[in-house]
Amino acid sequence: MSEEVSIRPATEHVMLVEFSRPPHNYFDGALIGAIADAYEQLERDGSWRAIVLCSEGKNFCAGANFAAENPAEGDLYEQAVRLFAAGLPVVAAVQGAAVGGGLGVALSADFRVASPDSRFSANFARLGIHHGFGITVTLPLVVGAQRALELLYTGVRLRGEDAHRIGLCDRLVASDRLREEAVALAEEIAASSPLAVAS
Repeated sequence: MSEEVSIRPATEHVMLVEFSRPPHNYFDGALIGAIADAYEQLERDGSWRAIVLCSEGKNFCAGANFAAENPAEGDLYEQAVRLFAAGLPVVAAVQGAAVGGGLGVALSADFRVASPDSRFSANFARLGIHHGFGITVTLPLVVGAQRALELLYTGVRLRGEDAHRIGLCDRLVASDRLREEAVALAEEIAASSPLAVAS
């Protein structure tokens, strides 16, 4: 397990997977691979029914680390596919910004819990780069095709209330209750039959 990704129990059936590159939690292939390793480890264990994905620091994830010599090192997209293949339900607790590829990471989860202070943006077009992290597939599935086109074309930044209004986040709670409510949602899922949820 990477030093930048930790796992710890939240409840009897829910595990926290926390990644840490504060304050902005920029990612590369190695970090995404370490998160996927944690998911697969928990699935193999067989004791866990849901995961809460969270991060340390000011922002959930501000995207890829473009300051690195090679931000795709570690075969980023191959690792990202492993996130989407998670066998356990995942709830993301989104504090601060989930921007660009960071929004893609949040969308790799099944559900998102945010606060009024959370910010969401698919800002690729404004940066003049290709929309990444599978966001052209995942975003329309969550908010609908027409709304996704608007978000992708404009790169507009949404606060938590607006994200909740269009379904980009599933629950909106106070900042100091973000993880608590993400765990509560994960626990609700964990109370269901694992086989039924998996199917």
